[in-house]
Amino acid sequence: MTIRTENTHSQNHATNKLLDGPKDARFVQTVRGILNPLYYLDSNYQRYGDIFLSQSSIFPPQVIVSNPQAIQEVFTADSKLFKSGTVNHITLPLVGSNSLLLLDGDRHLQQRKLLMPPFHGERMKAYGQIIRNTTEKVINNWTPGKSVIAQSTMQQISLEVILHAVFGLSEGERYQQIQQLMINMLSLFSNPLNATFLFVKSLQKDLGAWSPWGGFLRQRQRLDELLYQEIRDRKTQSEPLGEDILSLLISARDEAGQPMSDVELRDELMTILFGGHETTATALAWALYWIHYIPEVRQKLLQELNSIDVENCDPAQISKLPYLNAVCCETLRIYPVLFFTFPRLVQAPMQLMGYNIPKGMVLSPCIYLVHHRPDIYPEPKRFKPERFLERQFSPYEYLPFGGGNRRCIGMAFAMFEMKLVLAKVLSRYSLELAENT
Repeated sequence: MTIRTENTHSQNHATNKLLDGPKDARFVQTVRGILNPLYYLDSNYQRYGDIFLSQSSIFPPQVIVSNPQAIQEVFTADSKLFKSGTVNHITLPLVGSNSLLLLDGDRHLQQRKLLMPPFHGERMKAYGQIIRNTTEKVINNWTPGKSVIAQSTMQQISLEVILHAVFGLSEGERYQQIQQLMINMLSLFSNPLNATFLFVKSLQKDLGAWSPWGGFLRQRQRLDELLYQEIRDRKTQSEPLGEDILSLLISARDEAGQPMSDVELRDELMTILFGGHETTATALAWALYWIHYIPEVRQKLLQELNSIDVENCDPAQISKLPYLNAVCCETLRIYPVLFFTFPRLVQAPMQLMGYNIPKGMVLSPCIYLVHHRPDIYPEPKRFKPERFLERQFSPYEYLPFGGGNRRCIGMAFAMFEMKLVLAKVLSRYSLELAENT
């Protein structure tokens, strides 16, 4: 009898494990997570394992998940078990309530279907020429022997690419105004202190044009005016709509045959413009750093690029180069642009790897921690593109663009852009790090 009682107890304990995590006050955890996110994640992983509880003053309690099996359970579960849009409220001031980022359920699925076509298939060929031409235009301004800042140069390229792809424009007063406003708005939140205004609602007070939030609101209002003008002009123009993303979205119809409203178009444009600009620029800047920090990587990549005619070949040929692909994948592994996938707000009590997850808790698969698991990626802090030539990783082991029904719709576009920009830059210039640290 005693033995049976002990066995039953141990089985219950195994299937009802208690979530553990840092015991600091919520505000302290929030500040640490914002100011030094990598240390916060690494230290908690070392102490509490690959599923732990994190509590902040911004979100509901979060279960930080970096166990691939658990992530597979989350990504393949019925999407009705979770809500993601409501947890993404920090993006609301930037993208608007009709953004794909903030939708759930049938509306999210419907909007996602409308947005997918411009990022796949035949459209990628047209984007290839846009990416090449834009990169060439920007790097033609470089002066041999002079230093360039990779991040700002890649921002310039990725912004022009996304504006051209979205609007079909590369010049004109409205184009220039939209471009400058986006640069201004992004610079407002380029440091952690200003970025706090997006996280903490109580700080979102308009104290005039010179205050961070007041400046942001005025920039956003002006950008809105320009976007609505462009939408109205495009809808009333006499000539047929083009093949840019805005034209394709204006032409799109849902299952009931209804077009997107002007407000929906504006919110999705904002989502694409901001989601497809800064993220790609950051990844490109890191790629350039690692390529030139490790001479063998640069040598192998140049050898592969020299095997084809980069200037004149089909962009699709460049995108299929195996080592170039491996370099891009490893860049997104070692420093993923986003540390987490979309959070999932649990709608009903559930079990995950033996833990009871109550309703109202948030599941946050952590891209960064998964990508730094030594059991999947030996020497995880080392930049080693060969990993992606030696084996394939499952979508629960490698997930730079998230996963499940919330995987980034611009994934193919972003990878395509990274490869074409790097090929163009490296085949045109011989670069070296200004500071090899």
